[in-house]
Amino acid sequence: MASPLDLDQLRTFVAIVDTGSFTRAAEEVFKTQSAVSMQMRKLEERLGSALFERTGRHVKLTEDGDRLLGYARKLLSLSMETLTAFDEDSIEGHVRIGLPDDYAERFLPEIIARFSRSNPRVELQIACETTTSLIEHVERGHLDVALVCPTKASQAEIVRREPLHFVTSASHSVHQEAVLPLAIGRTDCAWRRQGIEALNAVGREHRILFTSWSATIVASAVLAGLAVSVLPECALRSGMRVLTEAEGFPRLEDAEIGVIRSRNSDRPVIHALVAHIRESLQNMAAPPSRASVAEPRAVVRPPRPAKVAGLVAAGW
Repeated sequence: MASPLDLDQLRTFVAIVDTGSFTRAAEEVFKTQSAVSMQMRKLEERLGSALFERTGRHVKLTEDGDRLLGYARKLLSLSMETLTAFDEDSIEGHVRIGLPDDYAERFLPEIIARFSRSNPRVELQIACETTTSLIEHVERGHLDVALVCPTKASQAEIVRREPLHFVTSASHSVHQEAVLPLAIGRTDCAWRRQGIEALNAVGREHRILFTSWSATIVASAVLAGLAVSVLPECALRSGMRVLTEAEGFPRLEDAEIGVIRSRNSDRPVIHALVAHIRESLQNMAAPPSRASVAEPRAVVRPPRPAKVAGLVAAGW
């Protein structure tokens, strides 16, 4: 394997994985389907490994294909970074990115650090709002890129999957109350819907005590021992405890994190930002607080539940 890999072949390979088919990938990379098939044959010959299992119209990565995917994304990202660094026009101006605040706390430091190192003269304009609002902003052209909890209508590229948990305070027993108090997102929140449906399915009586789009507010209610919440792994904090099936809390489906971009997103700097987001999230390890019991931290207790029942917290 003395000769280097062909970046164009790797780009087509990634497009097949992201779109799920050779046909859609051909449209994505502006090639004919036969040209795409030829590229993949050459890439498989070059590596001496089969990369895809073909079942009818669908394709599935082999073990070797899955192994190649991470390297391919890194090589393409580095190529884009290099081109961007030498393109004076692409490394100036601004990019508008939006994401929910629970994603911001966990993922934003890594994303902006990677991006700013290779694009030092680009201004990042960052907005923290709900997924619903972010999708609307992207569709209207008010944001270039958004990191969201995917919906069927958003057509997001999935860049990370994480376990979704029922969580409580590590130093309180609010989860043992006969009527379970909840601190959760607004009615359009996918995690809220899944959590409530799961509780209904097992017949666990509950009431919504706090509603907010703000992860900080929801986390405060949990850490104060006032309520249980439904949070993805990225939103777990020190002082929280994951509730298990043995305690009567059903297993939830994984939470998906996706990237969407505006229709006018052909600027190289936007492609570079999406590449940074993709690589950052796919390579980021789980937070230390993923353990079932975390060290509690000091919190300021809000009023007792009996006095705040039905309250809609600030930030709704």
